[in-house]
Amino acid sequence: MLFLVARFRDSSRATCRRWYGFRASGKIDATKPAETKSALDDDAPPIPPLRRPLGVLGVPATRVKTLSERSADFLNQEKQLEKRRHLVKEASTGYFYDLHMTRVHGGKTWMAPNVLIREDIAALRAHTTQLCAGKVSVIAMLSTKISELHATSYTKTLNSKYQGHPVYQYVQINLQENILKSILVNIFLSSLRSKIPLDQHTRYLVSRQNMEYLREPLGMTNSRIGYVYLVDENLKVRWAACADAKEEEEEALIRCTGVLLNRQKRPPPEGHPTLAGAQSKGEDE
Repeated sequence: MLFLVARFRDSSRATCRRWYGFRASGKIDATKPAETKSALDDDAPPIPPLRRPLGVLGVPATRVKTLSERSADFLNQEKQLEKRRHLVKEASTGYFYDLHMTRVHGGKTWMAPNVLIREDIAALRAHTTQLCAGKVSVIAMLSTKISELHATSYTKTLNSKYQGHPVYQYVQINLQENILKSILVNIFLSSLRSKIPLDQHTRYLVSRQNMEYLREPLGMTNSRIGYVYLVDENLKVRWAACADAKEEEEEALIRCTGVLLNRQKRPPPEGHPTLAGAQSKGEDE
C-alpha cells in the first residue's frame, strides 16, 4: 500500500513539473483562445465549394397528408430504406457534434457559388409556398443568436440596395424544432416583435417544422449556424450560403439577386401562373 502511495505521489509531482514547465515556456496558454481557434482552422482542410443544387424535388405544399397517403409512404420500400440510412447516420453522430464543428471554420462546411445555379438543375425550396411564388426571395434560416449574425453578414448591404424593389423580399424563418425552445420563443414573442422592423413583420416566420429528413437535401447539416437561400419566382434555389459571410460570398449574393431582379420588370399580377401552378401541384401531392 505504501508503495502505491509513493508511486502516486511521484507521478503527481512529475505531472505538476511538466505543467508548470509548459506554462513557463509558453507552449500552453489558456488566455489565448483565439490563437487556438486559428490553429484549428490552419490545420483543417480548405472549405470545399457547394457541389450540388440544394432543395427538395416535390413542390412545397401546406396541405397535410391524408391517412392513405401516409400509409402509402409507410409501405414504400425506397422511402423506408432512405429513413433507415438516415437513422444509422444520426445514431453514429454525437449529441455535441454540431457545436464541436463550429470550432473549425466557424461551422462553414461549403462555400457559396459565385454565380447562379442553373434553373434547369435547381431544386425546389421547402418552407416556401404562396409567400415566395412570383417573388425573388432571400430566405434566412435562423435557430440561434449566432445564426442571426450570420444572416446579417449576408443581407445588410443587400437589403439596403434592393429593399425598395417591388419584386424583392427578405424572409426570415425562426426555426425551433425543440419543443421547449419553441415555447420560450412564443413566450417572448412580443419582445422579439419589438426588435424586428415593422415592415418585416409579415415576412418573419416562427416555425416548429420537423426538419430531420430535410436538412440533408437543403444542406442544413449544422443546427447551430445560419443558412441563406436565394429563391427565384418559381420557388427554385438559385444560390445558397452558410455560416459567416466571406467578402466574395456577400458580393456574389448581391450580384445574383440583381440578375434575377433584372428579369422581373414589374410585380406579378393577381393569378400569376407560377402561384397557380404551385398551388395546383401542391394539392396533387
